[in-house]
Amino acid sequence: MVAYIIAYSFDSKLDSFNVFEVFDSSPSGIELPRFEKQLRTQELQRLHTGSSILLANTIPIRNRLLAALPRKDYRKLLPVLEPVELAFGEILYEPRTRIRHVYFPSDCLVSMLTTVGSGRLGEFELIGSEGMIGICVALGIVVSPFRAVVQGGGTAMRMKTADFRRNFSASAALRRESFLFIHLLMVQIAQTALCNRFHVAEQRMARWLLMTCDRVNSNEFRITQEFLALMLGVRRVSVSVAKHRLQERKLIGYHRGAITILDHEGLVAAACECYKTVKDAYAQAHA
Repeated sequence: MVAYIIAYSFDSKLDSFNVFEVFDSSPSGIELPRFEKQLRTQELQRLHTGSSILLANTIPIRNRLLAALPRKDYRKLLPVLEPVELAFGEILYEPRTRIRHVYFPSDCLVSMLTTVGSGRLGEFELIGSEGMIGICVALGIVVSPFRAVVQGGGTAMRMKTADFRRNFSASAALRRESFLFIHLLMVQIAQTALCNRFHVAEQRMARWLLMTCDRVNSNEFRITQEFLALMLGVRRVSVSVAKHRLQERKLIGYHRGAITILDHEGLVAAACECYKTVKDAYAQAHA
């Protein structure tokens, strides 16, 4: 689901924007490219003179949890949502540290990692535009038990933890969508545990690549072999062997750290049933 923020009222004296309206689709009768072209010239000049104008633009709500909210609930969140760029490898949370912000990914990908006694890291959650980073705040937990690291760079909407908790208490819709996402994460975690126990590296890699594709909405993304080994909990040599087999079958391409899914249906067939189990759970929940 895609929603559009179509208009803002800008007050340069207060240096702030106020939302004018939010629509479920682009409204008819507005020539947006032409209007945007005008904004870059005459209207933007007026901004610098201190006048208040109506600034129109289209900003799709690319995070599915936010897009699922009723428009009136989403409008209330806008003043406390901040767009941010997240870089590959950036650490959002460390274990046993206070969660100061929650994140709603737009086109980035975040892995939740935990450690075993030897200090080795392993992934148990993969979160993209379908959900939220810091969902434990919805359960009253404000200290992260895990490490959250950006596995695919991109954009997200960020909100202070205090603002999320206040809006969570006030909005039944936000509570509903948050609890639904927690349920889906539980499905993903349970299936990942079984997958790591019973399936071979090649099947697990195919599943992980498909999950990544679904969350970044692209058949091409950057990932190193070292990071893949970390995500799958195997040695790099196992990653090399699995990747080579998938390449031999012309299911994926790999060049300078970039993976391209060449045959999506073939990769689904190569993956274990865990991929379909989790995907079907998400589809059923949002039906």
